[in-house]
Amino acid sequence: MTVADLWFDPSCPYTWVTARWLMEVRAVRPVEVRWHVMSLSVLNEGRDDDPEGDPEGYLWVPVRICAAVQRDHGQQALERFYTALWTTGTGDWIGDLRTALGAAGLPVELAEAGLGTGYDDVVRASHAEGMALIGGDHVGTPIVAVTREDGERVVFFGPVVSRVPTGEQAARLWDGTLLVAGTPGFHELKGRPHEEPHTM
Repeated sequence: MTVADLWFDPSCPYTWVTARWLMEVRAVRPVEVRWHVMSLSVLNEGRDDDPEGDPEGYLWVPVRICAAVQRDHGQQALERFYTALWTTGTGDWIGDLRTALGAAGLPVELAEAGLGTGYDDVVRASHAEGMALIGGDHVGTPIVAVTREDGERVVFFGPVVSRVPTGEQAARLWDGTLLVAGTPGFHELKGRPHEEPHTM
């Protein structure tokens, strides 16, 4: 079984599209997806500009809750909660946090974790783990680390897609991404300018 470790900030719509692609991949390839948090807030600390436009620090709230879910309830619960965040709202932004927790079968009181700093060390440690795998600070969310059955590990940022590939299209993107990212000396590949992500 191939393992795909995904580091994600739950507030990023492009990352949610990539996550849905990985969910499609595991239906057509022998892949297990494991979930880990990272944070755009942590990534952008110390910058003079604010690329996320988040002066109030709201982006900390959902990632703290995700960290609490992962630490206290495990991988499957984190996937359920992350999915509920993007499927119980309007599709333009993550849904109501308490509603998503309830839909994921989790205690709605976990929403309080987003308002304090009790899980910040968990967020920072997970974020650092993902960033260390890819090296440098030139990337954002998501980071994917794929461990093949032979033990070889391929790590990459993205892929950034605005529409979810399904079925064999998802499989082809998976196969191609591993081929390109696993090539010795490969660093970067970009496509056309971004279009708005299709999150629903």
